[in-house]
Amino acid sequence: MKLQLIRHATLWLHYAGVTLLIDPMFGHQGANPPIANSANDRRNPLVPLPFAEAEKLRPDAVLVTHLHRDHWDEAAAAALPESTPIWCQPGDETAFAAAGFASITAIAETFSFQGVKVTRTSGRHGTGEIGQRMGPVSGFVLQAEGEPTLYIAGDTIWCDEVKQALDAYRPEMTVVNAGGARFVQGDPITMDADDVADLCRYAPYTRVVAVHMDAINHCLVTRADLQAALAAAGWLRQVAIPGDGEWV
Repeated sequence: MKLQLIRHATLWLHYAGVTLLIDPMFGHQGANPPIANSANDRRNPLVPLPFAEAEKLRPDAVLVTHLHRDHWDEAAAAALPESTPIWCQPGDETAFAAAGFASITAIAETFSFQGVKVTRTSGRHGTGEIGQRMGPVSGFVLQAEGEPTLYIAGDTIWCDEVKQALDAYRPEMTVVNAGGARFVQGDPITMDADDVADLCRYAPYTRVVAVHMDAINHCLVTRADLQAALAAAGWLRQVAIPGDGEWV
């Protein structure tokens, strides 16, 4: 397995001979307005793609955890051939069909592709009323013979659903969307430093890869913040915090 962070939550994955593009956001720096009701008015994405050819990636399939613009944008839809297989959570398939994609699989529970088993997991995209308004989100567990089990948690805070996925699959690697994304009111809607530390404490057997930072204006926990907090708490050895374009 080889995993590359492209930017934010966009990942390029080589797994059991299959290449996957995960949560593609290909918009140019500053192309989109700031997230509404945020603490600053910086335009998104905050940074460019690490290499221009990212827009020309041709994966075997695209895995989209949910349809928020920072995980699937108009630029990605335009860049990918409409024949590209799309894997998504139930309920999102109509949006991909409307965009012209012809091979769409909504994964309710499990799905197999060329020896790779993909299992959908649940999460919570925030707490209270804000969490409900953010809509359903999914994570996915990948398993294949001869490969480590990979858990992509998706846009979720630390919660019982994440604990259940860890307990059920005991993944060797877990990708978390950190950054402490939040609005002016309410709690974070993705993991912050405390959540990442709680996950490390709960599942010391998994190698954590923290992404989803320094690219969208309401993600207020930076890579530097997360690194400092985990170092102080004694968990940094368990966590990789890749930069844009970096391989894990």
